Amino acid sequence: MSKVGLRPEETMAKKPTDDVMTIDELANYLKVAKSSLYRLAQTGRMPGKKVGKHWRFHKGLIDRWLADGGDTNAKARAHRGDA
Repeated sequence: MSKVGLRPEETMAKKPTDDVMTIDELANYLKVAKSSLYRLAQTGRMPGKKVGKHWRFHKGLIDRWLADGGDTNAKARAHRGDA
């Protein structure tokens, strides 16, 4: 079948979204050592989720966390209702 008459989204493979980052991608994005990011994530001082053995980070949440000053007490403040 010819591609004539098809919309561009029908002829191109869909690109994966960059909304979720791996620890390597996050380290590159923030220019921070992976060991520091692991420590922040494991202690709950940075927004992230562990999926099996791997950490995943939503870019929007990381950007918001940074905008808030990278507040390492954000989790505690949110729990108290101060956020």
